Amino acid sequence: MKILAVSDQELGLIYSPQIKNRFRDVDLVIGCGDLPYYYLEYIISTLDVPLYFVRGNHAYPVEFGSGGSRSAPWGGVDLHRRLVRDESGLLLAGIEGCLQYNAGLYQYEQLDMWWMVFSLVPGLLINKMRFGRFLDIFVTHASPWKIHDLEDLPHRGIKAFRWLVQVFQPAFHLHGHIHLYRQDAVRETRLNRTRIINTFGYQEITFDLDAWMDSGRQGKKNPGAKWRAE
Repeated sequence: MKILAVSDQELGLIYSPQIKNRFRDVDLVIGCGDLPYYYLEYIISTLDVPLYFVRGNHAYPVEFGSGGSRSAPWGGVDLHRRLVRDESGLLLAGIEGCLQYNAGLYQYEQLDMWWMVFSLVPGLLINKMRFGRFLDIFVTHASPWKIHDLEDLPHRGIKAFRWLVQVFQPAFHLHGHIHLYRQDAVRETRLNRTRIINTFGYQEITFDLDAWMDSGRQGKKNPGAKWRAE
């Protein structure tokens, strides 16, 4: 399975006819926030693949364009506070926004984030009983606590996200929010069995779901989770 994960920065490579050839083998698109709805719509309509997304702290409640107004990208599935099983069998969940730092939308206190994460736990337990694993991909805008985050309030990591990853160990935690401008910036960190990836701009991820499920049954480390950044 090839996944295109995007966040925070619009790119000419993607928002152009080049996308058809450059990403022709992508099976799934994941949006980690702070991208216009029209941009996400262009990606999925051109590639003709599913989109799962969460909103970032700079999202608008309504976006107006030539096609009319919308409160979400047409054709996309909002993962916020939801657990979703894709038709491929992939298990996804997500939380939008970042820490509260002004009166803007999609901002929450650490306590709010804990409450939203805990609300996912019953569904995660049901996933384990039904499918043999809790979660494959956790999608957020903000980063987890002390992983890829910064010291200023808007960009501090979320304690509840780190707890979820440590306890339920999905294959991936994909996030945005932290802008990267240096070639040597850290994009990927491993926490137990989980690869935590900053998707700023875009990231291509190859995920062998069968190998991942098998590794869980055998207690192996994460052989099904491979990623490539370009």
